[in-house]
Parts: sequence; structure tokens; C-alpha cells
Amino acid sequence: MAAERGKIVLSGMEFHAYHGVHDYELAKGARFVVDVELEVDVPAVDTLSATVDYSRVYRLVRREVLEVRHKLIESLADSLASALLSEEPEVMAVLVRVHKPHAPLPGIVRDVAFELRRERA
Repeated sequence: MAAERGKIVLSGMEFHAYHGVHDYELAKGARFVVDVELEVDVPAVDTLSATVDYSRVYRLVRREVLEVRHKLIESLADSLASALLSEEPEVMAVLVRVHKPHAPLPGIVRDVAFELRRERA
């Protein structure tokens, strides 16, 4: 019988970072919000070593958002999904959502986001 699966969700991780296509975005930076959903097997034992350490996941997301610049939030989401699957072997699938709440648009828009779901091959 296959193991039961569940999700670890880190929602609303906020960072001031320097992503975008416009020079002023790269100079001034902006707020980005990241949500990740990690599909994992329910651990058979009640110990952190049997599952994903979400403090480690937070540090991975922080590193990717702050240290690697992207023009597109789509590219940032792709980078995050790849890193999570590469560095967290317990994760069977990942959903990454990158929000750019103050995207430079000619009107009032509460949020712009890109969502990417990827499964382990």
C-alpha cells in the first residue's frame, strides 16, 4: 500500500528583492511574496528527520529570491521549483506561487502572481 500524502504549506513569505524588466525595478527593488506547497509522504514516525524541515525550506526560498535576479516572476518560480525538488528529496511535488503585489501597471491591481506546479520525475 502506498504511503498517504499530505502538504506542507509556507504561505506569505515576503522579501524585498530586485527582480523585473525595468531599470527602476532593478535599482529600487520591490516586495515579492512567495507561497510554496510541498507534497510529502506522511511520516511513519514523529521525528523531524522523517519529513521536510520547513525552516530549511524557508532558507532555500530566501536564498533564491534574494541572491539570484530574474526579469520575470515566471523565471523566479521555475528556479524555486527546481531548487526545492533538487535539494529536498522528501518532496514529491511542489506548487510555487510568486506574487508581485505592486507590479508597475497603469491602473489599480491588488496583485499579480504566477503559479507553477512540478512533480518529481
